[in-house]
Amino acid sequence: MSERPGLGAMADGSLLARYGLPPAEIEARSLAYVEAQLADRLPADPLLRAVVVRMIYAAGDLGLVDAIRVHPALGTTVLAALHAGAPVVVDGQMVAAALAGAVLARLGCAVHVAVAVPGAAERARARGMTRAAAGIALLAPQWAGGLVVIGTAPTALLMLLDLLAAGAPPPAAIIGTPVGFVAATEACAALAGTGLPHATVLGTRGGAALAAAAFNALAARAAAERDTR
Repeated sequence: MSERPGLGAMADGSLLARYGLPPAEIEARSLAYVEAQLADRLPADPLLRAVVVRMIYAAGDLGLVDAIRVHPALGTTVLAALHAGAPVVVDGQMVAAALAGAVLARLGCAVHVAVAVPGAAERARARGMTRAAAGIALLAPQWAGGLVVIGTAPTALLMLLDLLAAGAPPPAAIIGTPVGFVAATEACAALAGTGLPHATVLGTRGGAALAAAAFNALAARAAAERDTR
């Protein structure tokens, strides 16, 4: 039986040698490619442009630009909330894992995960709903005036919007990109129709990576501003 080659034994003609690049160069080239391909189809506002470019980069889909909806006040509102140390409520663990945790820690922003909040599972069973929806309801004190990032569960966004319609104090901003063929389209369309600062994707596309990309673009800017103060 032949031994497996070590990393040092890989030939110069390997796929990694041919196509692989250092992480920073991959990111820089990708962002430049999105900018070059979409140009004037991107928002003119620098903050919103960064959000949209990062979302498209995360999706690997230039066509997503036609489905992204970003409220004009999203950038400034999220930055203000982050600088104030506002809590961040997310629907699931995948979104939480994708957020820039070190940056949020520096800004003093705690992250609360709806599916993991105590009592969410019991409430979901008792009321016949998803844990994400139950957890969003239980976390209302945290998201009032805070930031909400929903990237997987349409039911979490539907619950949030229902509670707001019933008079609950609103969050400062909502990034909602739940994905799927059931209720995602309706949830995102409803969010796009609100007057709240938001980012969303119309249709069935979305996911944790898109939600985190949008949020992290603004979190990075907030951290940079904090460092220059």
